[in-house]
Amino acid sequence: MSESPTVPLTTADGVPLKTSLRRAVRRSKVKAFLLVSPLLLFLVIAFVMPIFDMLWRSVDNPEVSSTLPRTVAALEGWDGESIPGEPVFAALVEDLRVGQEARNLGLLSSRLNYEKSGMRSAISRTARRVGSLEPPYRESLIGLNEAWGELDTWKLIKRESSPYTVSYYLAAVDRQLTPDGEIVKVPEYLQIHATLFWRTFWMSAVITAMTLVLGYPIAFLLANLPLRHSNLLMILVLLPFWTSLLVRTTTWIAILQSQGVLNDMMVAIGVIADEARWQMIHNKLGTIIAMTHILLPFMILPLYSVMKTIPPSYMRAARSLGGRPFLSFRRVYFPLTIPGIAAGGILVFILSIGYYITPALVGGQSGRFITNYIAYHMQTSLNWGLAAAIASILLFVVIVFYWIFNRLIGVDKVKLG
Repeated sequence: MSESPTVPLTTADGVPLKTSLRRAVRRSKVKAFLLVSPLLLFLVIAFVMPIFDMLWRSVDNPEVSSTLPRTVAALEGWDGESIPGEPVFAALVEDLRVGQEARNLGLLSSRLNYEKSGMRSAISRTARRVGSLEPPYRESLIGLNEAWGELDTWKLIKRESSPYTVSYYLAAVDRQLTPDGEIVKVPEYLQIHATLFWRTFWMSAVITAMTLVLGYPIAFLLANLPLRHSNLLMILVLLPFWTSLLVRTTTWIAILQSQGVLNDMMVAIGVIADEARWQMIHNKLGTIIAMTHILLPFMILPLYSVMKTIPPSYMRAARSLGGRPFLSFRRVYFPLTIPGIAAGGILVFILSIGYYITPALVGGQSGRFITNYIAYHMQTSLNWGLAAAIASILLFVVIVFYWIFNRLIGVDKVKLG
């Protein structure tokens, strides 16, 4: 007997069923994309673009090439062994004349002054007198300011004529380029950024450890107390979120200062003498105490979310098998809470690295983080390139820590709720 041919399944309008299913899947994907597109657009505008702009600013170097184009072109054939000839000085005079008329020499003078002290005054003084200068310009400029007669000045202009630079990254780690292009340390009295990086990392690690030590038993109580008691304790944990960060920080100033609440209590009960009050503010100790309190909920909540899923029968089973309380805790309960420890640890550590307000208010000179100097370079020194370089290094270090964390523990094991 011959077999009857298989008839393909079709929809009511005659379209093959497989084709109809593919179209339905494609339409559902398009609808899903349209639903999340506002969020994606927001992330691109508010997160991705600022990061790329920061990375670009850390290497962007347009000041010399755009303000001194004739000088840069005249220096292309310069051997760098002696002071340039008259054509280079004539080109510089013309560039400064044009820049003085356009009033755009401020960025140029600031950029060169970052690399060599005194260049701001040299450029501004020369620009004010450029209209009265007469050839030969070489002798006139050197007589006007001795910086134009120094070989290092011209090496600097030629080096910084490139549209890209690594000078900001070198300055971020207390290094600089010599006139001959060698990388050396900056003078000791200017070495500050590397120390601040190290201080930020180790203090963040201490703060993370402190929040773990204080938050672990609180999370344990939250997970094991009766519901009516745990709800009250949870309200106390969440209470700081309902209070301004600035208010919480200034409260710690009132508590920890020499004439503050804590010192007054210690003097009243006779623990310390009135003339030997503790200095707990405007130093590393004040920063650690205040930030531990502020970031403590970020450790408690991930720990609680994990501990709540651990059945109490596990510990009872371990006890029934002859395990002592501490041994049962160490071998049964504690390993099950590692995902919560990991989630809280990475959350608190990354948040503390990027904190700004609390170290600025309670840290003083010895308790400030590198983030405070990012703000300084953006708001006071106006060296945005250096601020971007420091922020880029900080971002890179955070990514490295995250990568190490993922390799050792695994992001898939992290539980935040």
